[in-house]
Amino acid sequence: MAGCTSGPRGTGPGGARSGGKGAVYQTGPATYYADRFSGRRTASGERYRPSRLTAAHRELPFGSRVRVTNQDNGRSVTVRINDRGPYAGHRVIDLSGRAARKLRMRRAGVVPVTLEVLSRP
Repeated sequence: MAGCTSGPRGTGPGGARSGGKGAVYQTGPATYYADRFSGRRTASGERYRPSRLTAAHRELPFGSRVRVTNQDNGRSVTVRINDRGPYAGHRVIDLSGRAARKLRMRRAGVVPVTLEVLSRP
């Protein structure tokens, strides 16, 4: 699984962050899980299923719903956070295969996105 690192909240390569519901929370590069991880346990304990609209984020609570918008084409998808990561590069979120298809990012592999927190558990 891919990953990222960044500085303290509000700084670093992950872009600006805001705590407001529905407001831009974070911007930066997104990737998606390889299908070979299908069936493996996520940090939340559930199994990764490429057909579900889920994602990994380093800080957001499990169960948070996040709107992810591909900045290259304007397409958006809502995902549920169920894993931790990404931990490589400066990436801000790892998406399931289905979410990546909806954003039309599978060919590119890495795309710039905007994250908006819609709800937290």
